[in-house]
Amino acid sequence: MERMTTRKRPWLAAVLSVLATGLGHLYLRRWKRALGWLATLYAVAVLFVPSSVLDALFTGGPVDLLAAAPVLLVSGLCVLDAYLLAHVQNTFERLVTTEISQPTESDAETVRCPSCGRALDADLDFCHWCTTRLDGDGSATDGPQKN
Repeated sequence: MERMTTRKRPWLAAVLSVLATGLGHLYLRRWKRALGWLATLYAVAVLFVPSSVLDALFTGGPVDLLAAAPVLLVSGLCVLDAYLLAHVQNTFERLVTTEISQPTESDAETVRCPSCGRALDADLDFCHWCTTRLDGDGSATDGPQKN
């Protein structure tokens, strides 16, 4: 049984988290974690940051960075968490995909793509998973097929 995996881009998760706390986690489909970061940011803002600093942050006025440090710290940790979570998720998916693509005795005669390792239809001259062009003997040619 083949499993479709989508790799998430860690840098995109980090950039989205910079734009809005929790947005990178939504990209990673970690809904509860995104809500957790939003709740943490709200709690820290209410408990540790004076309301005048919050007003200055929202209106774009001059901000005392030391007074806003708790909010900036939570936002920075959220960005770091989104980046690392995407990286770990990709590593896990790569390991699972590698285990799935290892040939067993039952599918030793199955044709596999030399580029991605997934099972192929022997009648095709390209891999329908990664679009690598194949020669007649099942080996890869110069790269992905161009449309």
